[in-house]
Amino acid sequence: MSFTNEENWMLGAFRALDLTNENGFLCGKILGDLGADVIKVEKPGGDQARNFGPFFKDQPDNEKSLYWFAYNNNKRGITLNLEEKTGRDIFCRLVKTADFVIESFPPGYLEGLGLGYEQLKQINPQVILTSISPFGQTGPYSHYQASDLITMAMCGMMSLAGYPDRPPIRVSVPQSYMWTGMQAAAGTLLAHYYRGSTGKGQHVDVSAQASMLCTLAHAPTFWDVNRVIPTREGPIMSGRSVTGAKMRTIYECKDGYINFIVYGGPAGRITNKALTEWMNEEDMATDYLKNKDWSTFDIATVTQEDIDQIESPAAKFFKTKTKKEFFKEAIKRRMLGYPVATAEEIFEDPQLTAREYWQKVEHPELGTEITYPGGFCKFSDASCGIRRRAPLIGEHNEEIFEELGFNNEDLRIMKQSGII
Repeated sequence: MSFTNEENWMLGAFRALDLTNENGFLCGKILGDLGADVIKVEKPGGDQARNFGPFFKDQPDNEKSLYWFAYNNNKRGITLNLEEKTGRDIFCRLVKTADFVIESFPPGYLEGLGLGYEQLKQINPQVILTSISPFGQTGPYSHYQASDLITMAMCGMMSLAGYPDRPPIRVSVPQSYMWTGMQAAAGTLLAHYYRGSTGKGQHVDVSAQASMLCTLAHAPTFWDVNRVIPTREGPIMSGRSVTGAKMRTIYECKDGYINFIVYGGPAGRITNKALTEWMNEEDMATDYLKNKDWSTFDIATVTQEDIDQIESPAAKFFKTKTKKEFFKEAIKRRMLGYPVATAEEIFEDPQLTAREYWQKVEHPELGTEITYPGGFCKFSDASCGIRRRAPLIGEHNEEIFEELGFNNEDLRIMKQSGII
């Protein structure tokens, strides 16, 4: 079923069945943002992620989870017990109408229910099954379970996060679920493109651990270039100088923090020279800075003493500026440097406002509307964004099961029997 409106949605003619937990919510949402009819299939009583906070007005309620709202909008919702034969039969009927099935059960679970890829493609040869799991469908770890914390540890990311004299840390908001969901969506859409040219569906196997490896950036290849294994350095950047000099990345200012690094190369030389001139205008530049020939400054050979001579007076100078003052002058003077934005500042950011990034979504069940991040990108000839809020538990049972020929009495009996 496609959504019929005046807008053009790239996946408007396609349907996805979303069987995922938090490891795959974003995958279904991305398909939904592109216009697909995403049907979120929950167990009777609702998905456990509905109990994840924070909650609307801090009122714990499985219908008021802001976490659930964020990653399950653009989806319709049904309840269905796949452990029951009738539930499986109904699901198979839905598969006939689906283009994508995305799931995040432990490897082998769907096969055990007779709903693995080999069975699904007998029902619908063109269906694309995307399986999302912590470590993939094969290999020695494939049957291990893993939370966001475990995935971040096992991919190596935590070895680079934190202070060198303290234990590793994780990024506070669950990151692995988001990275994995994005990679799963990419894999699903590539399989969709392949199907368009061959007519063949396929099984897409997504590992959360592998999906997170891209967060390590240049770390895996760092040894090849510098013969140094990168380690966590807290707010310090290392490995840019053959002398082993370490450089600060975060500085305190009047109303928060800014990101500033002593750069090399043409852009860094412009920045260093401009900062010195700005500091000199306010009588805060040291003789070292004023006498420095920035045109020959080489970050690769700089010593720790040089870095300290630059950073110490700069830190004092930044404390006299607000984030807005710094950013305004950084742009004016063509400097590299950026304010560290808070959530409130991101919401009020003029660039995001100008691009109409924020989108208000009606929540009639709450008697209000909530502002959401909108579509993840803009297209010249298609829409991308939120069309509906996340579903209530079983909200669309009637309209979706009606497509399969069930009436209200059938639904009543199935609900009593624990099927829906």
